[in-house]
Amino acid sequence: MAKKLISAAEAAAKVKDGMTLMIGGFLGNGSPENIIDLLVEKGVKDLTLIVNDSGFPDKGCGKLVANHQVKKLIVSHIGTNPYSGEKMRNGEMEIEFSPQGTLAERIRCGGSGLGGVLTPVGLGTIIEEGKAQVEVDGKIFLLEKPLRADIALIGASIGDEMGNLIYKGTTQNFNPLMAMAADLVIAEIKEIVPAGSLAPESIHTPHIFVDHIVQH
Repeated sequence: MAKKLISAAEAAAKVKDGMTLMIGGFLGNGSPENIIDLLVEKGVKDLTLIVNDSGFPDKGCGKLVANHQVKKLIVSHIGTNPYSGEKMRNGEMEIEFSPQGTLAERIRCGGSGLGGVLTPVGLGTIIEEGKAQVEVDGKIFLLEKPLRADIALIGASIGDEMGNLIYKGTTQNFNPLMAMAADLVIAEIKEIVPAGSLAPESIHTPHIFVDHIVQH
């Protein structure tokens, strides 16, 4: 069994300028805060973030936005972080809005090797601009393309030494999907337990998806 445990500094060092990152969680809940803090300290720039939201200026991925390290967000909403709206208005940061359920499905498709998802959500709105429309049984759907990232940074409540992960409560938001949709997956874990100590049926993300683990 390859040793997966690395330091938060080693994890942050794997993120390079211009990369596309998925960061799990919901309003910072379930996000890998220690790794994010080190990315802020490192100053890596021109990042594209695939996230549910842009967090707060002092919590979650919002710290990267506030520190001018993000060039593009693919996101469902930005209302909790005033820096996001400001940067969108002044042209400093590109924002691609995707309805929350659609965003989750696009990530799921990316992790499952699918060509996209057909959805009626967004028809007749600015969401449909530039997107293919497909007719199925007389109904029109938008083709929403899959999303993948260079690196997924996820936060887990409990994990074993092999990288099997459990997320408590709402920390499960987006983390399991993102763990399947990136070339490299790094999990920051609050409690690391010996391999074999987790009940198989309780595991949300199997270790095969996880490349590295970090102690929170």
